Amino acid sequence: MLRYVSSLVRWLSTMKYLNRWIVLVLDLSLSLLSAVVSYLLVLAFLQIQFNRGELYRFVCFALGAGLLIQLVFKLYRGIIRHASIQEASRLLAALFCKELILLIAILLYSGFSSQWLAIVLLDLLISFFLVISVRALLVSIYFTLVGGNLNGNRLLFIYGTDNHSIALINWVRSGALHPYVAVGLLSIDMSQSGLRIGGLPVFAISTPDSFRKLLTHVRLQTVMFPDYATVQHERNRFVEVCLQSNIELLVAPPVELLDNPEKAREHMREIKIEDLLGREQISINMDEISSVLKEEVILVTGAAGSIGSEICRLLASIRVKQLILFDNAETPMHDLRLEIQDRYPMQSFVPIIGDVRIKSRLEFVFTKYAPTVVFHAAAYKHVPLMEEYPCEAIRTNVDGTRKLADMSVLHSVKRFIMISTDKAVNPTNVMGASKRIAEMYVQSLSFKIDEARGKTQFITTRFGNVLGSNGSVVARFREQIRRGGPVTVTHPDIFRYFMTIPEASRLVLEAVTLGRGGEIFVFDMGEPVKIADMARRMIQLAGLIPDEQVKVVFAGLRPGEKLYEELLTDSEFTVPTRHPKIRIAKVRRYEWNEVSTAVDQLIRMAESEESEQVIRLMKKLVPEFISNHSPYEIYDPKN
Repeated sequence: MLRYVSSLVRWLSTMKYLNRWIVLVLDLSLSLLSAVVSYLLVLAFLQIQFNRGELYRFVCFALGAGLLIQLVFKLYRGIIRHASIQEASRLLAALFCKELILLIAILLYSGFSSQWLAIVLLDLLISFFLVISVRALLVSIYFTLVGGNLNGNRLLFIYGTDNHSIALINWVRSGALHPYVAVGLLSIDMSQSGLRIGGLPVFAISTPDSFRKLLTHVRLQTVMFPDYATVQHERNRFVEVCLQSNIELLVAPPVELLDNPEKAREHMREIKIEDLLGREQISINMDEISSVLKEEVILVTGAAGSIGSEICRLLASIRVKQLILFDNAETPMHDLRLEIQDRYPMQSFVPIIGDVRIKSRLEFVFTKYAPTVVFHAAAYKHVPLMEEYPCEAIRTNVDGTRKLADMSVLHSVKRFIMISTDKAVNPTNVMGASKRIAEMYVQSLSFKIDEARGKTQFITTRFGNVLGSNGSVVARFREQIRRGGPVTVTHPDIFRYFMTIPEASRLVLEAVTLGRGGEIFVFDMGEPVKIADMARRMIQLAGLIPDEQVKVVFAGLRPGEKLYEELLTDSEFTVPTRHPKIRIAKVRRYEWNEVSTAVDQLIRMAESEESEQVIRLMKKLVPEFISNHSPYEIYDPKN
């Protein structure tokens, strides 16, 4: 017997929701019970003789009215554990209609009497009490079973005790975040210690040590924070201890999305070490971005890369008219295709394997799909490799950009957004100089198009290093720490600006709403980060001691590398926009005819593998290109 009961408990605890026909039968059974009890109570109170046939007729009327109301209001379709105050109001309205139908049926059959009026009113009260009570009981049983059957589930603690946290409890309990099960709340208010909110215990924590002590008594696998700002605020008290203890950290979706489980889960994300190395997240207006881009056919080059793929996710989340993914990396493209199919099934998209350097491939895409907006993220970005292969840097970063820009003008694209880099400012390496030349071509083309009253708006965006991107220093440090070190830094005094992938991608989209054509937008990257300090902090976040358990060693600057990157975001070199974190760079204006002629010559040299001549011409085109730690220093002007 116990074995059958145990099996039943396991079956009930794994059910996503109660079958709708079971709910229908349950509600009709309660209606039957209420009708019988109401009839017998009124007769007993009024001391009226019991009439079996009369009871049978009343029960039949009650069941008929109940079934009709169930079909009209579709009460059986609701998921009981999602019930709310609004659902209770709907139940009361449905029961009132049922009693009204029942009263009319009785009046038509036997005429009016105070006895029947009393029975119907009492039936309304008893029915409402039974329906609400049974639903509350089922919810309690469900969560008791789920709470007691934690095998295969992840135990989740929610930070905070405010209304957002309560909403998160209900959202997790709805099963929308399976296999996570909410088992407690974390609070920094010591007066709340020992309380229960939403049926969950509250654990009050004041210091990292008190949190570590809690971890010795409580099985904790995951902590969910209500927003990114709270993560930054609590990084010293909670977050770093969690990372050191291998506890998963999540940022909850906005509270307004919790009514849409699928969309809410899309906006929930895991916190990683790199999220803690920057500053507070920059906010942008996704509604405004959606209004600008939602009806567009959008081409993203470099779609399978770090920034390109995040731009694709953001565009898919607002469900643009059509999304065209363009990249020459087969495996990452395949992975991105599967991800968009799974996460954004309603988004129309086309994955295309191709190379921006091949004009015929671009012609095919523009002719067949007619994109109206282009995000150009395809580029070679690794400084040491481009120092070794300058001709390839020109063919991809310059010629690929030129062909794509020209094709956009030919096909009357509305907006062309180029992703550039802080290394284009006073470049010391081939990669940065090649991106600066691409900027010059795009901006000069924009001015030419504007003078000719053309349609395409060209916008350029510049930002620094992206945390967690493919080949980034963070990914390399993480792998070196995992292997036990050493962690290699090029120079003890090297500084870099950093931004997270989502932040950089969102600012690129924000720039679309600001641009009118010809601008080079510069993002406020915050304060530069000393790379050696970052390495040591990552070692600490991994629960290890820098320079003892994991060594930090210095390997020397690489070819083309400089100690400081420049964004030129101060007021002397930029003008503000309505977004506090985005400014417009003041740069020299170039004529398209001059730039185009020089670029033609540069590309011919690159195609002929004339590396020395390529470097000489690049330095002529970009006079501020002064090589650093590079064999190309011999081509710099002598002071």
